[in-house]
Amino acid sequence: MKVSVPADVPDELIETYLDNMRAATCGTGSMNLFACDQKIEHLNDDFYDGGKKIPLTSNDPHHLFEIGARAVQEGTIGVLAGQLGLISMYARDYPDIPYLVKLNSKSHVVPTSQRDPISQSMWDMDDVMALVHNGINVVGIGYTIYIGSEYEHEMLTEAAQFIRQAHELGMISVVWMYPRGKAVTDEKDPQLISGAAGVAACIGADFAKVNYPRAWEGMTQPESFRVAVEAAGRTGIICSGGGSLPARDFLQRLHDQVNISGCRGAATGRNIHQKSIEEAVRMTAACHAIICAGASVDEAMAIFEGN
Repeated sequence: MKVSVPADVPDELIETYLDNMRAATCGTGSMNLFACDQKIEHLNDDFYDGGKKIPLTSNDPHHLFEIGARAVQEGTIGVLAGQLGLISMYARDYPDIPYLVKLNSKSHVVPTSQRDPISQSMWDMDDVMALVHNGINVVGIGYTIYIGSEYEHEMLTEAAQFIRQAHELGMISVVWMYPRGKAVTDEKDPQLISGAAGVAACIGADFAKVNYPRAWEGMTQPESFRVAVEAAGRTGIICSGGGSLPARDFLQRLHDQVNISGCRGAATGRNIHQKSIEEAVRMTAACHAIICAGASVDEAMAIFEGN
């Protein structure tokens, strides 16, 4: 694992930081993040549809931790990312899962047309450390920033301070960087996505989750995404898993993002948790194979199909 340790990590905690980075990336420097923050972000839209496409078992948050625990046993996810309160409700049963504590969140009920988005912290680093002191395996923190919102400065300031504090404790940081607000006419604009990636680097984030941009003129979508990866420098770009897709389509997109765009992983929610436990665990393994082991799409599909 080749990692540049940020200079705001104390010398005496460099090994702690590297241990947390190894845990978060399965020792590879690339991240297969299991996104479990959607109970606030999307309310219940992603978890219950009467059993039409989403298994009825997905409605219970325990489903997320069962998937996470199985995947950790098999070494196929780096971190389970969720709000501190959600983690605290289940983590005593699953203390060994590497957790990324999401410090802020907002629902999608209030539309941008009504108010520019703002998502401020609900917890601080003392709250995070309370979990650590109770034996919970917290390896880092996460925070969402809406670039282009009239409230972006408040979110940038909070995120920058939390990143600094996390590094001082030897933890890693991941920011969710989403262009959003009345000033943003195209949330998938490749220049704007690349700009958001650069902002993540400027506030010192270890990883930044961004949406897959549309293609620049004259480029394919994966080639366009490479511009954002380059703009982030040493901040590793991980791509949003997006809406639920057929397995091969999802894995092909992930393969392109890793091998053409050069991103350092993915943050996947619906394409994992909208499945039965067995299917979900196989999907985490398929993602891990592409992100961390250089597998082809066919090889990843064989893993997902249990072959």
